[in-house]
Amino acid sequence: QVQLVESGGGLVQAGGSLRLSCAASVGSLSRYAMGWFRQAPGKEREFVAAITWNGGNLNVADSVKGRFTIARDNAKNTVYLQMNSLKPEDTAVYYCAAKRFADVIRIGTMFDYWGQGTQVTVSS
Repeated sequence: QVQLVESGGGLVQAGGSLRLSCAASVGSLSRYAMGWFRQAPGKEREFVAAITWNGGNLNVADSVKGRFTIARDNAKNTVYLQMNSLKPEDTAVYYCAAKRFADVIRIGTMFDYWGQGTQVTVSS
């Protein structure tokens, strides 16, 4: 079992950057596939990016491709989402999720553990 804690959100101007972190406060992430999702007010949860347990395979949504990058450092028990060239439409609560012994997953309901989320607001 793992408990996930996201951090790094905040308010940034359009064109700026943020790096989100997802750390395990309980347990190890080293055997977990990880994903990032986001949910804007009034909208459904949306897949952003995912990565396998060893970082060997990853996937990024078309809406953020070329701007967002997912990475992980298992020694630090942390997964990152680097967000560059942010746009106002990236404004949302960002969540990380984990599923043990899995490949890259784009479907939120397949994940077993979720963090509480971190707010990202991009001003125009």
